[in-house]
Parts: sequence; structure tokens; C-alpha cells
Amino acid sequence: MNFAEAQTLIQQTHRIVGFTGAGISTESGIPDFRSPSGIWANNRTVEYGEFVRDHEARVEHWRQKVAIWPEMRDAKPNPGHLAFVELERQGRLQRLITQNIDGLHQKAGNTRVIELHGTTREVECLRCHARTSMEEAVVRVLEGEPAPECRDCGGYLKPATVSFGQALPARAFEDAVTSSRSCEIMIVAGSSLVVQPACQLPEIAKRHGAALLILNRTETPLDEVADLVLREEIGEALPRLIGLATV
Repeated sequence: MNFAEAQTLIQQTHRIVGFTGAGISTESGIPDFRSPSGIWANNRTVEYGEFVRDHEARVEHWRQKVAIWPEMRDAKPNPGHLAFVELERQGRLQRLITQNIDGLHQKAGNTRVIELHGTTREVECLRCHARTSMEEAVVRVLEGEPAPECRDCGGYLKPATVSFGQALPARAFEDAVTSSRSCEIMIVAGSSLVVQPACQLPEIAKRHGAALLILNRTETPLDEVADLVLREEIGEALPRLIGLATV
């Protein structure tokens, strides 16, 4: 399938699913977690079990989150995000599955978003599951609570993101699998397709007959089975792919 054929196919279906990773948000200034200069390369990873059992691990986890919060909070959607908004406006986007935790798809205007790895814009009590805003929790840390606890029940507060060793939200993954099975096109944008179990979803879509379109700067394990692979900047290629000169 060439570029023009992919454009035509997109215009002919109302059953498109988007699948996005860190690459769509780097163009908004949010660093990639996995790159040599990314967050994980420069900080100690605090796994979920360690967070739960060790106070100092919780302090370190919160230190890292507070450090990157201003970038996350102030980042703005780019033309790649806005292209998915346009697909939803046209009634063509069935669901938007994201591995990202930055909330930029919702900030751009998408409403049918499945967040596989949670969101950094909220924090959750691990005991009573009450949620509050990240901004409120960050203020508490900066005012002298290095590892804030729930004001209702005293449980540990944790950013509402999925840490290493923590299970994905079951309902979100089930919804993502259902959407992947039923779509006619899956557009992958900015994902290396190596993180399990999320990377199974494009495979599921392909096995169930969907066309697979991949936009990513580097190679992915599914390039050989994809119907179209683009190595361009997402903010430039995706608007053109859906038939827009600019978004």
C-alpha cells in the first residue's frame, strides 16, 4: 500500500483506531523515557513493590515526578495530536489507545482515549483509591511532604501511572483489545512496539483483518507486516495522511 492508497482507505472507513507512544509527544517537548537522554537513563527506577514497602523509595519516586511535572503540565498538543482530534471530529476514530501518561490527547480534544499506562495528571491513594490532582500533590511535596499520604485514610499516594511491576488497568486493556479486534485501520504513531503487553494490540488488529499503518522514527518489530511504514515526523506526516495540509 502506498501513501495515496492509505489516504483513500482512511477516507472510506469510520472504524479507525489510533495507537500512540512517546514519539508523538516528543514533538511537544516531552522527553522520551527510553532514549539515552531520557528519564530512565538519568534516574533510578522505582518499581511498584519497592514503592509500597519502602519509604525512601517513595521519596525518590516523588522527587522524580516533581522534577518532570512542569514539563508535563505545560506541554501543548502538536499537529500529530490534533490530527487524531480531526479524525474523531469526522466520526472516523473509533478509539485512541495510548501508552502515554501526559494527557495531551485529552488536552487536544480527543474524548475516546484509552490510557493503558494511566495518567500523570492525577494521583491515587493505594488504599482507598481516592484521586486528586497531581498539581495538589506536587505542592504538598514542595511544602515539605516528601512522600504525601492520603488525607482521608492515610494510605500512600502514588501518581496514577503504571509502574514497573504493577498490572495494567484490566478494564482499559480489555477495551483496547476489543477495539483492536473490531477496527478496519490501526494507525500507530510514535511507538517502538516493544513494551508488553501493549505491543500485542497492533498484532491483534492485523490478525483480525485491519490495515496497519506505522509512523515512527525508528524500526519496529511489526514493520514487515505493516501495510504502510513512514519514518517522517508525526506532526508533519499524520495530518497529510488523513488528508489535511495543516491542522
